Amino acid sequence: MSGQLERLLKIMARLRAPDGCPWDRDQDFASLAPFTIEEAYEVADAVERGDMGHLKDELGDLLFQVVFYAQMAEELNAFDFDAVAGAISEKLLRRHPHVFASSGAMNAEQQRIQWEDIKAAERQGASRATGSTEPSHLDGVPNSLPALMRAFKLSKRAARAGFDFEHAGQSADKVEEELAEVREAALQNPHSAPSPQIVEEIGDLLFAAANLARKLDVDAEAALRAANLKFERRFRGMESLARQRGEVFADLDLAAQEELWKSVKRSE
Repeated sequence: MSGQLERLLKIMARLRAPDGCPWDRDQDFASLAPFTIEEAYEVADAVERGDMGHLKDELGDLLFQVVFYAQMAEELNAFDFDAVAGAISEKLLRRHPHVFASSGAMNAEQQRIQWEDIKAAERQGASRATGSTEPSHLDGVPNSLPALMRAFKLSKRAARAGFDFEHAGQSADKVEEELAEVREAALQNPHSAPSPQIVEEIGDLLFAAANLARKLDVDAEAALRAANLKFERRFRGMESLARQRGEVFADLDLAAQEELWKSVKRSE
């Protein structure tokens, strides 16, 4: 074990000690989970911005989350950090027989298929171990994933069982079909509060869009993050342009705002 990692583990143990940090001592697995998700997104943000200094810091924050969980588990005599490292090492060896065993050389696509097959076998084994009598191809997709990411993974699992469109064009047709159903539901519900039907149809539309992204080999979550950043950049550009013209953006009508939007797009 490296000196710095050993130092980190000792710091964590000290923070959780009876005379340690009150905040750290008050945490449990459930209270820590939201912070872990936040730290993972901050890692992704640093990667997207290509900020290596920030990435180093954020990876440290994420590693601290792992150490925190391991310390709490060790206090319960469940497992420790060494067991966590051992478990992931064994998993990597098991899932890379083309590297660590004599299964022969593979190209990237062959390796991907083998990886998925090994994971599927592991899920089946987990189902048997827990006494599940009705294993599913969808086992192991966490409910806690962001909804768009979970839709992507669910459709991918279903596709492995043969439940999939043959080509992306059919997925695009499904998006159009779901959009038409949203329009129909909206016409039937002219009130301001959305009806349960509209909520359901919007969900179907978003799921179909995530499935289309998968068929086009696009990471739906990453694509939406990029779209969010683009929208934010252009919206801020509109506000800035309005100020340069001596205008208050919020006081402009939609047509004037749309013209600002077009101007910002042309300038990119």
